[in-house]
Amino acid sequence: MTSPTFDRYCDEIVTQTERLTAHVRGADMTAPVLSCPGWNLGQLLRHVGGDHRWAEEIVRSRASAPTPDDLVNDPTTYLHEDESFLIPWLLEGAASLSATLRAAGPDALAWNPSEERPAPVTFWARRMTYETAVHRADAALAAGTEFVLERDLALDAVEEWLEYSTFPEAFEPRPDLPDLLGPDRTLHFDATDAGEWLVDLTGKRPVWRAGADNATATARGPATDLLLFFYRRPAPAIRTQGDKELLDLWLTRSGFWLEAPEE
Repeated sequence: MTSPTFDRYCDEIVTQTERLTAHVRGADMTAPVLSCPGWNLGQLLRHVGGDHRWAEEIVRSRASAPTPDDLVNDPTTYLHEDESFLIPWLLEGAASLSATLRAAGPDALAWNPSEERPAPVTFWARRMTYETAVHRADAALAAGTEFVLERDLALDAVEEWLEYSTFPEAFEPRPDLPDLLGPDRTLHFDATDAGEWLVDLTGKRPVWRAGADNATATARGPATDLLLFFYRRPAPAIRTQGDKELLDLWLTRSGFWLEAPEE
């Protein structure tokens, strides 16, 4: 699969944000977001806007170390938001991030949480595209509107998740969870409208590739639903079979980067 270009990501940050705001115009900002327990719509929009501003500062300053992310991780103080402020604020942040990324260019270097040293800011263009898209799905669910994502973006977002699933945090032993790696452990993910992937958990670290084989567990459905399934959002079109406990453990472990930071 050919990944979207850097410019496409920059475009999509704005486009996905515009579509997110379209879902929530006229909605009750205090409506609960069931896929983000404890948040209402206003808090969700604050989180997304905080993400955009956090990433923009990192890219603009060419940060070489972590940057405080208070707006990202603690939108809970914003309980009663005004749509007339929130929507323009959210759109402004997305436009600013997109412009800063373009000005920097894909090869500019800055800190990101997946690398030990500054790395190309393409990471932030891709990550913020899918951060925004998945939270657009949350907003659509809360507002009772339909979520649709272009198939090529859904596929790229699925592969972004699969890449994270090979990080040490996703498979090294933890005292609070069963071991993930072991003999006869493979996972098959079938995007019925696009492609298939096999995740091999039998070695010293997870390995994934395009294609299919006999697997210990399978999850099957359209690419967008498969993406939502990875993020543990409602995905009614997904069908699973085989070792569902292993599949659930993999989802937990590969989603390590979504866990709230410890106090």
